[in-house]
Amino acid sequence: MSNKDLHYSTDFLLNIYKHLITPRLIEEKMLILLRQGKVSKWFSGMGQEAISVGTTLALDSDEYLFPMHRNLGVFTSRNVPLHRLFAQFQGKENGFTKGRDRSFHFGSKEHHIVGMISHLGAQLSVADGVALKRKLCKEQKVTVVFTGEGGTSEGEFHEALNVASVWDLPIIFIVEQNGYAISTPTHEQYKFDSFIHKGKAYGMEAISIDGNNVLEVYETIKQKAEEIRQNPRPVLIEMNTFRIRGHEESSGIDYVPKELFEEWEKKDPVQHLEKILLEKVDNTVLEEIQSSIKQHIQEEWNIAFESSFPTANTNNELNDVFKPHQAQQIEALKEGTEMRLIDSIRETLKQNMKTFPQLILMGQDIAEYGGVFKATEDLSNEFGKERVRNTPICESAIIGIGLGLSIEGFKSVIEMQFADFVSCGFNQIVNNLAKSHYRWGQNADVVIRMPSGAGTGAGPFHSQSTEAWFFHTAGLKIVYPSSPQTAKGLLNSAIQDPNPVLFFEHKKLYRSTNEFVPDNEYTIEIGKANLIQKGTNLSIITYGMGAHWAKEVAKEQNIDADIIDLQSLMPWDKEAVSQTVKNTGKILLLTEDTETGSIMGEISAWISEHLFEYLDAPIMRVSSLDTPVPFQQNLEKNFLGQERLREKLIQLSAY
Repeated sequence: MSNKDLHYSTDFLLNIYKHLITPRLIEEKMLILLRQGKVSKWFSGMGQEAISVGTTLALDSDEYLFPMHRNLGVFTSRNVPLHRLFAQFQGKENGFTKGRDRSFHFGSKEHHIVGMISHLGAQLSVADGVALKRKLCKEQKVTVVFTGEGGTSEGEFHEALNVASVWDLPIIFIVEQNGYAISTPTHEQYKFDSFIHKGKAYGMEAISIDGNNVLEVYETIKQKAEEIRQNPRPVLIEMNTFRIRGHEESSGIDYVPKELFEEWEKKDPVQHLEKILLEKVDNTVLEEIQSSIKQHIQEEWNIAFESSFPTANTNNELNDVFKPHQAQQIEALKEGTEMRLIDSIRETLKQNMKTFPQLILMGQDIAEYGGVFKATEDLSNEFGKERVRNTPICESAIIGIGLGLSIEGFKSVIEMQFADFVSCGFNQIVNNLAKSHYRWGQNADVVIRMPSGAGTGAGPFHSQSTEAWFFHTAGLKIVYPSSPQTAKGLLNSAIQDPNPVLFFEHKKLYRSTNEFVPDNEYTIEIGKANLIQKGTNLSIITYGMGAHWAKEVAKEQNIDADIIDLQSLMPWDKEAVSQTVKNTGKILLLTEDTETGSIMGEISAWISEHLFEYLDAPIMRVSSLDTPVPFQQNLEKNFLGQERLREKLIQLSAY
């Protein structure tokens, strides 16, 4: 021990000790309960408690922490009620996720904690989002996010650190260097001897400290947090430690050399602090502290054990997928302007930037350049680059940042340069944005704009219809306007909605269609289809570019058709579909997407199950070929279903 250690007051050290020993004693209890089958799984943080406890105690209570599954000390040091933690571990009703998730896969805004998801690294970008909001509001607060050395191999680590550095975000990245990612040692993860090198590569300060010395952790975090509050910037801190138990209890520790345990047992953080304290107090004082904490743990466990498991209720489960939202229905006024689809989107974004001061636009090249399609042209001049933000090429990080902004009550509209590129942000959408409210009640107030569709000769990576990728995932809303007027009404609704909305825009329609668009901020309800043409012979159900094909071909062939523009793909309008089936009895489902696995396949199945008796002909489908989108004009024309639509309409009409 150092002379400095002896200069801390006894009360201060005893307070640190109480916080440090608490997660250790809880773990000892949990390991017994695990063997008894009373908890299902446990990820041990034994030997690493100093990192969580020292970090948490060094921060203000309203500064956010983003822990992982070994950071029990974050929760206990923030005084999260133990009976709720224990209920969470058991899947009880009064846990933080109502039995829907386990371990530390939850957040508590009351305690300014946001837990991880199983996909390592995803929390890093979300933490960036919280830090961004606090910087924008000049709150002089730091955000802290943890990851393991194994998680640093994930692309999200690179994206999150890079954005934090470029934007000078007030955030501390903590890498818990414990030697192994499950069983993979560090020399199989990377080729350097310290994460200090990583920090320098991103242009940020990086330091390496003893993560088993709780006082060193506390002092380091306290000092860096104070600096960052005054001078916002990111800092990377490597905390060297060791995991004295397996990745989780069933994995064992046979893969770790025994001499490492002997070496690190001498550096146990609890024993280190006890040695310091025994220079100041009798051992009986420490024993009394432990006895009191053990009693409290048992009392809290008894409360959790007696609490009930959730009763499955289908309505409750379905209703918790989205944050409840009473959509404000605003009628369109008569005053307006003739404009193109791209102009309608730009004007709608401009109006919403005025209506919602907490709305942030993010995307590649969207500021001075105005985006590759000019949907945000001149907006940065009016609202500034803090709110109209150019981003690095990092789709995943920016989507995660959108969720982080939501946690702090902000809204975001994120532009994918092309809808195809959203694949690089897939994890954040389907596992973070979509599941967050269902899991722990945190909505994701994020709209993702998706320039989509073929017909422009852009080839396989700039022309895909990607809407079906997300249709399967509960927790996402999907809209796809086909005209300037519907684009404005639906985009207004999407931005108002506190839930994640994927907003598809057909690139070919940006400048090829124009119509009268009312000036006011009217809305079109998400989930409602539009009957754009009424007929009696047959029905065409479609969306996006399909709405234009349907009108054109029906007119060309003089077919008296109902044409339903779905507009919203999730939720989709079952009532409108039911009415048109009953009206004509002949249904053609039209999509630009490839046929296999398309949204229209689901609608076809629903009609067959619920409305079979009203059908006068087989349900027919027209779609694109089951191939990637080709580049050359003749090949692309053959790929798309517009020509096949003519044949199918004749066939269905004559049935």
